Amino acid sequence: MLKQDNQIPLYIQLKESIRSSIINGQLKYGDQIPTELELSEEYKISRITVRKAILELVEEGYLVKKQGKGTFVNKRKIERKIVHFLSFSDACKANGLTASSKVTKKEIIQPTPNDQKLLQLDDGDACVFIQRVRYAGDSPIMLENNYFSYKDFHSLLNENLEGSVYKILREKLNVKPFGARGTTLEIVRATEEEVNLLHTSSGEPLFYMETTVFDENSRPVHIGKQYILGDSYKFYLQ
Repeated sequence: MLKQDNQIPLYIQLKESIRSSIINGQLKYGDQIPTELELSEEYKISRITVRKAILELVEEGYLVKKQGKGTFVNKRKIERKIVHFLSFSDACKANGLTASSKVTKKEIIQPTPNDQKLLQLDDGDACVFIQRVRYAGDSPIMLENNYFSYKDFHSLLNENLEGSVYKILREKLNVKPFGARGTTLEIVRATEEEVNLLHTSSGEPLFYMETTVFDENSRPVHIGKQYILGDSYKFYLQ
């Protein structure tokens, strides 16, 4: 219950109570919360106080109002800087989510002329192509396409890639991904492949991010071409 004699305003107490329930999993994505009237009666506070708490939670992305239906727990978004090197696993951890992966493709392919240039491949070198669906909690939110030099990274084909690829690079190959260059971000529409793998709708807006990751000696490690559900990520500049 809320403490009427507390110095913290009642609407903030209610807001933090609901927010905590979302963070600790008592309220899950898609759950409907009680109406303003029900919350007002339950906590013995005015509807104006309830409305203010709910409005701030909506503005912060924890809740979403659906016209004529009610207020629901919103999907948690992963926040990260656009121009900042951060692995998916680390981004999930920083946002209180558990990362996991499902490998959908692991094969040897011929590079495009542009990929050959970005990876600084020798003539005749092929690419190791690794495609994974990345999950935050139980939700698929990213289709990750990574391209590595076959000559330097062919051993990845024999590794279990359900976990962190960067951990394998660091611990088994002594390669330390350090930074990203040439990162671009645009909006595209989901094609049949993304629809099937990300369980989304045809034509759904996706972030498409392309980047080249380098090691601490400025040597290219891999090219990443990622399709990210637009309602699952939030990019910021600073």
